[in-house]
Amino acid sequence: MAQSEQARRVLIVVENLPVPLDRRVWLEATTLQAAGYEVSVICPMGRGWNEAYEVIDGVHIYRHPAPPEAHSGAVAYAREYLHAIRHWFRLARVVKRERGFDVIHGCNPPDLIFLLALRYRLSGVRYLFDHHDVCPELFEAKFDRKGLLHKIMLLWERITFAFADVSLATNESFREIAIRRGKMKPENVFVVRSAPRIEKFLPGPGDPAARKGAKTLLGYVGVIGQQEGMDLLLEAMHHLIHDLGHADVHLAIVGFGPHVDVVKADMADKGLENHVTFTGALYDEELLKVLNEIDIGVAPDPKNPMNDISTMNKVMEYMTLEKPLVQFDLTEGRASAGDAALYAQANDAQDFARCLAQLIEEPDLRADLGAKGRARVLKSLSWDASAPKLLAAYDRIFGMVKRDTAAKPAPRKEAESS
Repeated sequence: MAQSEQARRVLIVVENLPVPLDRRVWLEATTLQAAGYEVSVICPMGRGWNEAYEVIDGVHIYRHPAPPEAHSGAVAYAREYLHAIRHWFRLARVVKRERGFDVIHGCNPPDLIFLLALRYRLSGVRYLFDHHDVCPELFEAKFDRKGLLHKIMLLWERITFAFADVSLATNESFREIAIRRGKMKPENVFVVRSAPRIEKFLPGPGDPAARKGAKTLLGYVGVIGQQEGMDLLLEAMHHLIHDLGHADVHLAIVGFGPHVDVVKADMADKGLENHVTFTGALYDEELLKVLNEIDIGVAPDPKNPMNDISTMNKVMEYMTLEKPLVQFDLTEGRASAGDAALYAQANDAQDFARCLAQLIEEPDLRADLGAKGRARVLKSLSWDASAPKLLAAYDRIFGMVKRDTAAKPAPRKEAESS
């Protein structure tokens, strides 16, 4: 059968989260599947998603045992990534045999999936790079230095872009990096923003129990890690309660991550046990019950080279649910929220607390910011706006696959005997 008549077959590879838990990857996979693509995914197990193989909504998911999560140190990260790479190659052979694939869609971090793409490049498989995180800046944010390992991260990034036929950028800042630092042609870089599906992520009644009896409920959803600014958030909570006089407040922290115990210890040191609840990871309706109950969303990600140019999923989710939010003044944070947020001075926990106090004291301002945020999402920032750009990127790369197929010489026929 000619390539043009075949189904478009895609293999998505993600290292750091299971699918469908990774919301961006799941949106991409289901969008492609609904558009007629045959979609396979390789990802780790974890967070209750422990089946080695299953099919969900037509997407074929192949999972491997989760690697030991690297909290710090080059040796720990090397162990994590080598574990993942071994399973990528093993499961890719399975997918190739059982279903086949014409494009590998690699989701970083790490910037090493080009190794798998290189393995299959000679057989005509193209590589699409989905740029989730800027790894050199992520390294700098985690370790507060550059040095040799930072240079290695830059090298891996450059090789990744060199092997990528098409790249997806989560925002304009990432697109600029793909073109300037990655030397990609602008026409091969597509901005596909992460955003909720507005038909599923709907404002509605929440769960009053999440308030723990408080008048004002603040909400955080996301990773509880080193670079998410949880220390600044708890410092702001302490200032809000003890210095600004807003004791009738509670904070719901929704999520998981490597620094939960550290954040809980910090909470205890600051005497905030009665003002903070850790819900753990919540999904679907359980997540919406909490987020729909909050009065104010918080995004305490500190200003650093990574966060300044990253789009935060939580910001988009607060806005979609018509919640006002407070965040530090980050380039892409402002590009997302516009006039739907209050912006604290960079990494200033006390100013963050003052912004929270202003929203607590001015309910009309809360309502106004919430309405503006949802309007921004409905106008241009929802997944409905991103999906056509994802499909356009795939049209571009499968056009390359089609040209490859057409360029192959026809098999030679043996001469007929006279």
